[in-house]
Amino acid sequence: MTDTPRYGFGTLQIHAGARPDPATGARQVPIYQTTAYVFRDAEHAAALFNLQEVGYIYSRLTNPTVAALQERVATLEGGAGAVCCSSGHAAQIMALFPLMGPGRNVVVSTRLYGGSITQFSQTIKRFGWSARFVDFDDVEAIAAAIDEDTRAVFCESIANPGGYITDLDAVAKVADAAGLPLIVDNTSATPYLCRPIEHGATLVVHSMTKFLTGNGTVTGGCVVDSGKFDWSASDKFPSLSEPEPAYHGLKFHETFGPLAFTFHGIAIGLRDLGMTLNPQAAHYTLMGIETLSLRMERHVKNAVEVAGWLEKHPAVKAVTYAGLPSSPWHDRVARICPKGAGGLFTVTLKGGYDACMTLVDSLEIFSHVANLGDTRSLVIHSASTTHRQLTEEQQIAAGAAPDVVRISIGIEDAKDLIADLDQALAKAG
Repeated sequence: MTDTPRYGFGTLQIHAGARPDPATGARQVPIYQTTAYVFRDAEHAAALFNLQEVGYIYSRLTNPTVAALQERVATLEGGAGAVCCSSGHAAQIMALFPLMGPGRNVVVSTRLYGGSITQFSQTIKRFGWSARFVDFDDVEAIAAAIDEDTRAVFCESIANPGGYITDLDAVAKVADAAGLPLIVDNTSATPYLCRPIEHGATLVVHSMTKFLTGNGTVTGGCVVDSGKFDWSASDKFPSLSEPEPAYHGLKFHETFGPLAFTFHGIAIGLRDLGMTLNPQAAHYTLMGIETLSLRMERHVKNAVEVAGWLEKHPAVKAVTYAGLPSSPWHDRVARICPKGAGGLFTVTLKGGYDACMTLVDSLEIFSHVANLGDTRSLVIHSASTTHRQLTEEQQIAAGAAPDVVRISIGIEDAKDLIADLDQALAKAG
């Protein structure tokens, strides 16, 4: 089928990128478990390696199962193309790789997943890059943090762990005024709840490990290219606008236009960084996406009910869920995430750190794991796990203070989740 805007989300999540196998007629996308692909002849091989023809060379670069997934995610996000890779963390490096260089910086939100804060504050220094952390509710502070060496602006649509919703429209205006790409991590929202490109994002990244796959079986990442950024408008992005020595002076933006970033991500990023997504993982994610809208509707419905109950519990000091009228970010839901505020939020307990530890140890239905976005309800104490490497000040800024527990609401019966939380909170005091 042709993936055109006339099809709805529910149709595209099943059919985009999936066509009957021409050799066998197989209706589900096959797992192409192969390392390499036979060339038609020497001329065909040369054309592929010279980027004069699109096709399959080696599965570090391209694979038919992965290609189907790339097309599906790009279609759902409204992007021009996508590059899938081995994890969400890999996707973040893949997104920055063509943009950055020694001495360059990226302006990022303080409200990020703990592993992302570590990646940006520590790991990227090894490349000679740096990050400037800013409260993204303060657009003037974002603008002030940008200088001549800034090459991107980065945030999450629904921030992990607190479920904070970023005002993407306001942030996009700042990035656009500076001539910079806005990179949005859309993991917690998924394209069903939020489509960042429609709010001005240049690139969208995903940890497909979470809601897109939805069943806790594989890790995977994806970078979606909007195809709307002019990489040649300035001299800031030479990897995309200037001659590439490895391809005889080819200019990616001049040659590939809206798909410049996507082709660079495959031909340079995957070729040299090797952050490849394996075809079996791609297959699991394709199957997961087929039910994405159904699952997200249930995640949201359950989250509203459970968060509303928790907010009234005497042991609870606060709930951060943006779907609650009491949330300071509630007014952004209709504009940024019109189908709901997702299934992720945090709970602050009056009993502090010790009460949090007792709670996670006492839950029976909720699984105590370092993951989110599963069909199962999940819980974790971020300050002692995912955000453990941060200072307490950083933990508080990220929404992961010592008295806070992160909850990822699954698709079970809400009454059972509430009963489980009730008995665990009674033990936590």
